Amino acid sequence: MHKSQLAGFIIDCQTDDLDRAAGFWSAALGLKSITDPRSEEALYRRLDTRPEDLHIEIQKVDHPSRVHLDIETDDVPAEVARLEGLGAKRVSDVHSWVVMEAPTGQRFCVVKAFRDNFDQSANRWGG
Repeated sequence: MHKSQLAGFIIDCQTDDLDRAAGFWSAALGLKSITDPRSEEALYRRLDTRPEDLHIEIQKVDHPSRVHLDIETDDVPAEVARLEGLGAKRVSDVHSWVVMEAPTGQRFCVVKAFRDNFDQSANRWGG
């Protein structure tokens, strides 16, 4: 058995000025932009949401700008296998997470669980 849930949204920005992009989204959504100590500072900014809320990150990317979602899990290989069984395909393995593509073409990531409410609110799969 493993668990997973929607973790949040990543706003992919094809930009040379991540702070400016984060400043826009911070003002637009009314959330403070912070540097997340868990992430690569040069590539990410996090918007300060409450622990029980979905996380929102601004990410500097080389591909065209878009929004993607993260699914967090306590077992990345098991969740990837479950999603492949639903028709998703693995695109690439990056550090500790996996980039996947839905049958309808949207990209998303499967990441290790990190939100405070994970144990209480995640979906349970198998067993």
